[in-house]
Amino acid sequence: MPNQVIEPASARSDPRRRLLLDLFRSALESVDGRLCVRDALKASAGAQAQPRPVWAAAVGKAASSMALGAHEALGSALQRVLLITKDDHVAPQSYGLPKVEILESAHPMPDERSLAAGGRLLQWVDELPSDVEPLFLISGGASSLVEALVPGASFAQLTALNAKGLSSGMSIVELNAQRAQLSQIKGGRLAARLAGRPARALFISDVPGHDPAVIGSGLMGPGPGNAGADDHIERTVVASIDHAMERVREEAQKRGLTVWKDSRAFDGAAERMAVRFAHELHMSLSQVCVWGGESTVQLPEEPGRGGRNQHLALAAARIIAGHENLLLLVAGTDGTDGVTSDAGALVDGETCSRIALSELDVQRCLERADSGSALAAAGDLIHTGPTGTNVGDIVIGLKLSREAAAELAHVRSARS
Repeated sequence: MPNQVIEPASARSDPRRRLLLDLFRSALESVDGRLCVRDALKASAGAQAQPRPVWAAAVGKAASSMALGAHEALGSALQRVLLITKDDHVAPQSYGLPKVEILESAHPMPDERSLAAGGRLLQWVDELPSDVEPLFLISGGASSLVEALVPGASFAQLTALNAKGLSSGMSIVELNAQRAQLSQIKGGRLAARLAGRPARALFISDVPGHDPAVIGSGLMGPGPGNAGADDHIERTVVASIDHAMERVREEAQKRGLTVWKDSRAFDGAAERMAVRFAHELHMSLSQVCVWGGESTVQLPEEPGRGGRNQHLALAAARIIAGHENLLLLVAGTDGTDGVTSDAGALVDGETCSRIALSELDVQRCLERADSGSALAAAGDLIHTGPTGTNVGDIVIGLKLSREAAAELAHVRSARS
C-alpha cells in the first residue's frame, strides 16, 4: 500500500513541518510489509531449483501488504493465501493473489467475525496438504482480528478484557498475556497444532522486545511447553520500530541534521511521555530526536475523539507552547490512532494558540480524551490511510528555526 501522508494545512507554509513529514514517510517505507517480506523470502530462497509449493496465512493490519510481498518473492510456488485483516485494509492488488480467501474482521474490539476468522484459521491449518510448506505472515492487530475461545470462555469475557485493555492504560504485553489465557490459538497454541511440522513465520513487530511469543498475543510464537523438539517453525522478525527509527536517523543526517535516537522502547502514560519528550528535545544538543514505543491513556466513561498519539501530541503542545523552534510529530505507523482514522498529529509552539482561536480549551480536551477535536481545529492532524505496516508508534522531535529549515531545503533542492 502506498505511504501517502496527507500533510496538515500548516505544513504548507512551514518547511520544518514538511521536513518532519518527509522523515515520517521514510520511516514507513523502511518497514513496508510488502518490501520487508519480499526481501526476507528472497534472501532465504538460496539455490533451491524446485521450491516446494507454499500455502500462506497472513493475519494482522499489515496482512495484505505482507501477502503481496510473499507473492512477489515466491511467484508460482505460492499456491494459496488466507488473508485476515482489518476492515478497509485490503489492497486492491490482493484480490489477484492465487486462490486467495479474504476475511475482513474487527479491530480494536473483536466481534463475531473475529471468532469466525479464528475458526477458519484453525480449519486452514488442519487442511494443509502434506506436500506444501506453511508460511505464516503475522503483524499487529492479530489479537483482535482472530480468536477461538477455550471451552468455558465466553465472548463477553473476551470483549470485556479488550475494553479494559483499551481504557485502563494496560500495557500491550500484559493485555496480550491475558488474551492468550482465553484462547485456543494464542500463546503458542496454533503453532502446537502443527504437531512438529516444519513451517516459516515472518513477523512485523509492534511490541517491545519483538518477541514472537508476544506479537499478536503469540499467535505463531512458541508456547511455554512448545519450545523444544516438537517445534520446527523458523521465526523471523522482518520489521520493527528499530528499523523505522534508524531510517529516520539516516535520512535526517543526509540532510545535514544532527540526530539523537533513544534505542529504548518507551511506554507509560501519554501525558508523562509528553513531558519527557518535550524536555529531552528542549535540552538536547541535537536538532532531531527520535523515540519509538507505545503510550497508554486511561479513558473517561465517555471519551471524545482521539487516540493515544493525539493525546500525547496535545499534551506536548501545551508544554512547548511559545517555543518557536520546537516541533513534535507523534504518529502510529499503522496509520490509525485509537478508533480514529488519523495516524496522529504534528504540533509546534503555536498549536495551543490556534486551538484557543477555535474557542476550545486544551486542558478540557485532555480531560475528556478529546484531543482529536482540538488538533483538528489547529490543523495539526496527520492522515495516511492504511500504511501496510504496524510497528508501533514513533515520535520525531525537531529543534530548528524556520529560517534554518528553509536554507536546508534550498541546499537540498540545489543538489538534486
